[in-house]
Amino acid sequence: MAYSPTELKKGVVIELDGKPFRVIEYNQKVVGRGGSIVNVKVKNLIDGSVIPKTFKGQEKIESAEVTNQTVQYLYNDGSSYYFMDPETFEQFELSAGVMEDSAGFLKEGESLTLQSFNGNVTNVELPKNIYLTVTYAESITKGDTTSSVLKDATLETGLTVKVPAFIKTGDVISVSTEDGSYRERKK
Repeated sequence: MAYSPTELKKGVVIELDGKPFRVIEYNQKVVGRGGSIVNVKVKNLIDGSVIPKTFKGQEKIESAEVTNQTVQYLYNDGSSYYFMDPETFEQFELSAGVMEDSAGFLKEGESLTLQSFNGNVTNVELPKNIYLTVTYAESITKGDTTSSVLKDATLETGLTVKVPAFIKTGDVISVSTEDGSYRERKK
């Protein structure tokens, strides 16, 4: 399937020079006589590099043949991350380089989606938000409880995020996997 430049929305996976790229930013400029120029930033799903790209008019962009596989995260040993296919119980490992941005959000036993291109895993697809337990949160001083005060909190995966002053150790909070920001406390 081929895309026209105006179909390149955020999240679409395309193939450029034989490599898979995901569109992470999209901007369209309409020029005179009905033409348009589309500027995108694309992330290489193999090495993680981000490059700007410009497409004009009626160019055709090939979609990348990416396959998705649901897996269960088991554990990591520092240099590799281990997963299991829940249907066949087959286990496999991924290097820490593939997992770099996702590592702080992985909780043992959690299900997630791995994306593959030509048989090689290129990306770990996390949900938009995940719930994690706060294992340590700084205490606040009395009277310093305005809503704008933020403090550091360490989560069960080792990730540290800025949270409002009312969050305490043991709370379960929602964290955005896109930027690692606090979203809400689980009720």
